[in-house]
Amino acid sequence: MAILAQAPLANVLYLAIGILAGSIIALVVKAIVSKIKTKNATNDLQKKIENANVEAENILKSARLEAAAETIKRKEKLAEDVDKSKNELRAAERRLSKHEDALDRQKEQVEEREKKLLQSEQSLGQRVKNVEAKDRQVSTVIAEQKTQLLKISGMNAEDARQLLLKKLEDECEHEMNAIIQRKAEETNETVEEKSREILSSAIQRYAADQTCEVTVSTIDIPSDDMKGRIIGREGRNIRAFEKATGVDVIVDDTPGVIVISGFNPVRREVARQSMEKLIQDGRIHPSRIEELVAQTKKDVNQKLIQVGKEACVETDIRGLNNKIIMEIGTLNYRTSYGQNVLRHSIEVAFLAQVMADELGLDGAIARRAGFLHDIGKAMDHDVEGGHPAIGANFLKRFNESSIILNAVEAHHGDIAADNPYTPLVAAADAVSASRPGARRETLERYIKRLEKLEEIASQFNGVENCYAIQAGREIRVIVNAQNINDEAATKTARDIAKKIEDEMTYPGEIKVTLLREVRCIEYAR
Repeated sequence: MAILAQAPLANVLYLAIGILAGSIIALVVKAIVSKIKTKNATNDLQKKIENANVEAENILKSARLEAAAETIKRKEKLAEDVDKSKNELRAAERRLSKHEDALDRQKEQVEEREKKLLQSEQSLGQRVKNVEAKDRQVSTVIAEQKTQLLKISGMNAEDARQLLLKKLEDECEHEMNAIIQRKAEETNETVEEKSREILSSAIQRYAADQTCEVTVSTIDIPSDDMKGRIIGREGRNIRAFEKATGVDVIVDDTPGVIVISGFNPVRREVARQSMEKLIQDGRIHPSRIEELVAQTKKDVNQKLIQVGKEACVETDIRGLNNKIIMEIGTLNYRTSYGQNVLRHSIEVAFLAQVMADELGLDGAIARRAGFLHDIGKAMDHDVEGGHPAIGANFLKRFNESSIILNAVEAHHGDIAADNPYTPLVAAADAVSASRPGARRETLERYIKRLEKLEEIASQFNGVENCYAIQAGREIRVIVNAQNINDEAATKTARDIAKKIEDEMTYPGEIKVTLLREVRCIEYAR
């Protein structure tokens, strides 16, 4: 039993010794392998270091070569710049030399001119002396001739009396001419005063609004998405709209706005209303655009007739053809310097009637002529020529009277007036256009008119300063009191006004105020 118990214990001991020996051997083998790996790693590292050194030397050599090449290029560039600078310097030297030569030539020319001027002055001085000597000789000869004539004539008392009477008659005739001229001027002033009274009465009896109507062609859109829909794919919607309406649609970067542009005001109105309907409807495509534009044209034509009928009722004009009434309605969309032409025509009609009643003429004829005088402006976009001739030719087709036709065609002086109603219409037209607030003028034309006024006034002798004031309705002229007396001042003011009438076109009248001031200054010591 004891032997059997000792046998397993020995086996365990052997097993433990074997395990321990295996562990030691494994550790030794691992140490040997680690040492071998370390040696191999050291060898690899040494090779990498050597390769790195070789590569570094190669890079250093390459860098040195590149630096040398760059140095050579810079030297070449510097040499080129130096050569270019030298060439420019040589060119500048040549230009300077030419300039100096030109200056030398100019100096020689100036010296020659000075010599010629000096010679001219000497010659002029000699001529002045000769003229003075001849003047003294002429004075002496005249005195001698007068003495001889007195001796030769031997006039008696009767001859002297007849000579004095003749001289007195000439003087009386001169004074009579002056009186006649003064009376004629007084008559003209009376006539002008009476005409002003009639115009003032007409203006006071017809008081119209003094505001200018401004037509706009901008349309608000709700969003940029709607702007894209208006343009359409590849622009087909906007092209269809422009073709149907005959206007230009401007779509720029301005948010929420598109612009309708066109010379014909009715087409522009049709386009504006059509675009607003399209935006409200939301269905935007070529066929829908054509349908809406056609319907809008009918609506606008009906509105034109309605507006024309309302204007005829307002002015009590009867018997007009429907085509004339439509053209009258078209004037509602036409402006002249910001003034609505239809309102202007109504105003001219009433002004002409009031003036005709004051003069004892037929107010109804004058009112009709004034109402139709600018009807040509409704067609001048489509018909060639001036609006007076266009309007007269249009009305001639509807058997208007010769008085109306002449007033329409001659209200701007294109032809001669053959009846008293034509100048009334022209005067009413001028009053309506020139009253304050009726029309607006561009800044450029306004400045040119003021400059032209001052330029005309400054051309006269003795004028020191002139100023255009009251928006060009008055010109203040300051003259030199030593060069111009009171009589000459009156004549100068009249001459300035006459020249303004001849050379300028303006509404109303321009007042010329001439100032002549004498200052006497003394000092008490």
